[in-house]
Parts: sequence; structure tokens; C-alpha cells
Amino acid sequence: MNRISRVALILCVCFVSLAWGQQAAGTCISNWSEFHRTNMRRWNPCEKVLSINNVGKLRLKWTYTTGNSVFSSPAVANGVVYVGSDDGNVYALNAKTGAKLWNYTTGGFVYSSPAVANGVVYVGSEDGHVYALTASTGALLWSSQTGGVVDSSPAVVNGVVYVGSGNGTVRALNARTGSKLWSSFTDVASFSSPAVASGVVYVGSVDSDMYALNAKTGAKLWSSTVGGGDSSPAVANGVVYVGQDNVYALNASTGTLLWTYNAFYGLISLPAVAQGVVYVDTEDPYVYALNASTGALLWSYDTDGGDSSPAVANGVAYVGSYNGTVYALNAKTGALLWSYAIGNIVQSSPAVANGMVYVGSYDGKIYAFGLK
Repeated sequence: MNRISRVALILCVCFVSLAWGQQAAGTCISNWSEFHRTNMRRWNPCEKVLSINNVGKLRLKWTYTTGNSVFSSPAVANGVVYVGSDDGNVYALNAKTGAKLWNYTTGGFVYSSPAVANGVVYVGSEDGHVYALTASTGALLWSSQTGGVVDSSPAVVNGVVYVGSGNGTVRALNARTGSKLWSSFTDVASFSSPAVASGVVYVGSVDSDMYALNAKTGAKLWSSTVGGGDSSPAVANGVVYVGQDNVYALNASTGTLLWTYNAFYGLISLPAVAQGVVYVDTEDPYVYALNASTGALLWSYDTDGGDSSPAVANGVAYVGSYNGTVYALNAKTGALLWSYAIGNIVQSSPAVANGMVYVGSYDGKIYAFGLK
């Protein structure tokens, strides 16, 4: 190969590499496709529209009224909001307008937050089933009976649906067929929403333990007692964070306690973890921001307490409250940037995607906020 050819080849390779790099960098999608937002930590690193500079301009864009209270947290995927209601329905709504696209009626309350993967919506119901619905139409693909109520929100990883059940089992289901791959028993009911990371399923139980299970077999790897409650864990950088009577950080490989933060009255919200900070909502009645490595308090903000799990996106932490208000706080300082008084309890956890904030309320409505 002559010198000119070598130079041309190098330039070609560089151009292709640059183009691939630009394409790869542009593939970050702002969807919030399940309760944990697929990264198991309720953090949306792809949100670039809302920021600390403009979140104060959020306004109500639309509401949709269901037939009962909404504790389920919305999932957002491909321009559609999916959410459950205590009226027994799963709803699909146009993310921009709130127009109903479809609903599917289960046999019980739907506290579970939907998970969307590969064109399918997975959700649990208090009728004891996990449902798989076609995302575009709501048509039933399959349902799987668990033997107990399913308040747990599914996690979908590598073609497997992981979910807890009120009969004390954690189940792995084939995402395509619903067939059971394995089930593993905790001592008592598990309403916790599993987090799946590095081939391990992490899930809480009413017996006050946090369990680590092999994602392929369900075999127990370890369990660790973390106080009362049945909270869902977040996993980041080899650490499991969970809020029960206090906030705990556990070594993800061994379950060894790394640190504890006293939350006084406890919490059952899922922690959000972003850029070295853990955000938790408590009943004492503060939202806390803690150093993820040490548990040291960085800031706290009084929201009047609640079970809403924080969502973090582009420097802003969002959370609902028992007092019927949705808050947006500066993630670094805890300063209030925006709030909206819904007027009824907000235990639903916000989802932030594509410049919009979605949340449900005890008043039976789903709320969507955006910029003008």
C-alpha cells in the first residue's frame, strides 16, 4: 500500500469513527421506561430540556382522570405515558396531549408501575397476575398468576421479567411467553420492586431483609437485615441503597453494611442515585441528599413527608408529597426551584422525560407538566 493510500485509509477510518461516535453519543434516549428507569437508580442522564435554569417555568400541560386513586408511577416510552390506577385499569396516554390511546382492565387495583420493553408493557395487579400487553394497542399477550398480590413494579432485563409477589416469592418470567423461569422465596411477602444489576436481582421483603439473588437461577447469594419496611433498592457503582427504618448502603457483592443514615421516622420510597448523591424521601418529613460514599448529609428540604420516590434529571430532583404538592429542587443545594399544589396526596413517583414531568395523585388524575 502506498503512502497516499495509507493516508486515505486513515482518514476514512477516522471519519467513520467520528461518525460512529457522534451517532453513539446521540443514541441517549430520554424515555423513562420503568420505575427504576432501567439504570436501577431513578436518574435520567439523557434529559436535556428541563434544567435548573428553566424548571421554574413549568406549567400544567394536561390532566387525565381515571376512575380511582393513582399510586402507580408513570412509565414514558416513545411518546406514550403508561400508568396504572386503583380502578383496575392500565392506561396508555398520548404524552403530549393526554389523550387516551387505550386501557386494559385487570381484576384488581394496579399499584404496580408499568415497565415497557420491546413494544410490550409489563405490569402487576392486586388480582395476583403479571400482565404483558402490546404497547401500541393494549392487547393481552399473556398473563401469569403469582399466587399473591403484585404491587411490585417489574424490572425487564435481557428478555426476563423480574417481579415480587405478596405470597413471598420473587419470580423470573420469560418476557415473550410469560413462562416461569424460576421463583425464589423470601420469608414473607415482597412488595418491593426488584433492581437488577450485573447478573444479580436485589429485592426487599416484609421480613426486613434485603435479598440478593442470582438472576439466572434465583439462588440466594446473600441477605442482609435492614430494619422494618418493604422498600425497593437502587443499585449504583457496586452499592445497594435502600430506605427502610433508616437509609442503608450495602456492598452489592456481599451485603456488608457500608453506612447508615438515621431517617428518624423511616421511609419506604426508593432512593434515587445520581452523580455521587443519594436522594430519599422520608416521613419525618424531609427529602435528604446524602453523599453516596459516606452517607454524610449534604442537604435536606421539608416537603411535609411522603412515600413518593425522587426522580433526578439534569441537576433537578423531583418529588411528590403527602401535602399534595410536587416539588422540583436544585439537586446540588436543595433550593426550591418550582412547586405545584395538586391539592391531594402524591404518593406516585414522578417520571421525567423529553422536557415533561408526569405524576399521579390520590385524586385519580395523572398530571403532566412542561414548558410553554
